[in-house]
Amino acid sequence: MRLLLLLLLPLVFTFLLPAAVPAAAPPLQPGYYAKTCPNAELIVRKVMKKAMIREPRSGASVMRFQFHDCFVNGCDGSMLLDDTPNMLGEKLSLSNINSLRSYEVVDEIKEALETACPQTVSCADIIIMASRYAVALSGGPNWEVKLGRKDSLFASQADADDIMPSPRANASTLINLFAKYDLSVKDLVALSGSHSIGNGRCFSVVFRLYNQSGTGRPDPTIEPKYRQKLEKLCPLGGDGNVTGDLDFTPHLFDNQYFKDLVNGRGFLNSDETLYTYWKTREYVKRYSEDEEEFFKDFVEGMIKMGDLQSGRPGEIRKNCRVVNGGQPVAEVRERKVLSYYM
Repeated sequence: MRLLLLLLLPLVFTFLLPAAVPAAAPPLQPGYYAKTCPNAELIVRKVMKKAMIREPRSGASVMRFQFHDCFVNGCDGSMLLDDTPNMLGEKLSLSNINSLRSYEVVDEIKEALETACPQTVSCADIIIMASRYAVALSGGPNWEVKLGRKDSLFASQADADDIMPSPRANASTLINLFAKYDLSVKDLVALSGSHSIGNGRCFSVVFRLYNQSGTGRPDPTIEPKYRQKLEKLCPLGGDGNVTGDLDFTPHLFDNQYFKDLVNGRGFLNSDETLYTYWKTREYVKRYSEDEEEFFKDFVEGMIKMGDLQSGRPGEIRKNCRVVNGGQPVAEVRERKVLSYYM
């Protein structure tokens, strides 16, 4: 009997062991392409600079890619995948179809990198590098980025719809969302400073002007003269695709965004609520008075957000819009929001 137990013990422990889990992604590091593609970051900067000269709005558009990519199953370039007959990707999710553009800039960067270093630099890393240069070339801070990501083998419109916040979101909702990724209240406010550059569409603000919270009245937190300006730009029943500046210096990355919030001139509800809500107000005030501190905290937030990884298998795509071989893996329906490696 004792001999039988000894023989069965290994089997018992085998059944008690947890199911196999994906190995943690290799650590990201600065200078990842120093040997395999030494000019990678310079190439990204060069293409970004040309794109922003050609179309100034492209800087803000590309910068937002990092947030929209990293919050949905990690920083894996999934948001760049086009739909296929077997997969609905993230581009047509509610949050992306109405706010993201300039995908062609990433295509141009990828083409340049493929010419210099074929199938070496991931599309996920391109997003991280391009976002950094979009900020730096707009007058904001520059920082050292960690690289070494792989590209996702699938994308999920459902996941993007579930995760990404609405421009109508309030500060409390945003705090809870960011907390799921171990991002603090400070990170939330600093990263919201990405709205220092770029534009928003009228459909994102019209409810604030004419029917805030179903009251049939405008949002009382909007400064009266600014509200008049918005009403002229976005009349009731007008074209929802008309765009307005997110702050008073839409092509310069600075702390004007926070100054505007303090004065009741936030374009989006999700912006102005950062000042009207007590948990976030102190950071808005601090950044409105100290641009250097805003820059420092923004960089810290971007690096933390860039560390989000799913740990799932990936590849280096030749074309950022399609997986190698043309067929994505079966769409994964289970999301593990808390399984990212920080």
